Amino acid sequence: QVQLVESGGGLGQAGGSLRLSCAASGRTFLGYVMGWFRQAPGKEREFVAAIRWSIGSTSYADSVKGRFTISRDNAKSTVYLQMNSLKPEDTAVYFCAAQVSGSSWESGSWGQGTQVTVSS
Repeated sequence: QVQLVESGGGLGQAGGSLRLSCAASGRTFLGYVMGWFRQAPGKEREFVAAIRWSIGSTSYADSVKGRFTISRDNAKSTVYLQMNSLKPEDTAVYFCAAQVSGSSWESGSWGQGTQVTVSS
């Protein structure tokens, strides 16, 4: 059973940086795509970034492109989201997710989420 545990959220300042971590366990993830999503109060959950574990290819939402970087550490089975040039609109609960490549995010595994609050 896949388990995902997020950490690293908290309070950041506009223009500053935060790094989120997602510790993944329960199986090997070579055939998985790992993602970060976020949900702000009163809004739907939205895609932020994803990485294909096997080859490290990445994709980003337009709203974070050039500011956020997703990466993974094979030895630690951990996925990171480096968030730079933070904006107040980045405030949200951030979720880590894992999907078997080719399936849907909805059918995948999700972490509990970590709160990120960006002050202006």
